[in-house]
Amino acid sequence: MNSQLLLLEDVEYVGRKGDLVKVKAGHAHNYLIPRKKALFATKQTVLMQKRLQEERLQQAQKDRAAAELLAADISSLQVSVDVKIDAEGHMYGSVSATDIVRLLGEKGISVSKSSIALSHPIKTLGAHAISIKLKEGVLAKLNLHVLAEGEESPT
Repeated sequence: MNSQLLLLEDVEYVGRKGDLVKVKAGHAHNYLIPRKKALFATKQTVLMQKRLQEERLQQAQKDRAAAELLAADISSLQVSVDVKIDAEGHMYGSVSATDIVRLLGEKGISVSKSSIALSHPIKTLGAHAISIKLKEGVLAKLNLHVLAEGEESPT
């Protein structure tokens, strides 16, 4: 049986702050309600909905502005990673989303692994354009150069 809830904050894959959503009873009772992420939708809580949506709209504007600044910072970066290769020029292993998060962290930029749009790990040398999905749907493009160990990075 589904429960109707008013979300008090954004919940990934469920909805945004101020939304009335229907979720399975177990999810509501075991996760959303105890963590104060939602309330059961009653007449009183529905009155809160408009205020919550206004707060969400204001927060969305702030998040979008911050994400656009971050996207500009990421797009201006030239990130390179050294990998080991065999005699034929094939990489040992690959460059994954986790590696990209670590490389950005070394540059002082914090993103989550789930925001890296990488359908499969990178297994070839050369330049790669990586899409990063930031808050409010803002996209950033990262220029990643995968180099053989000892090779000079492009400037």
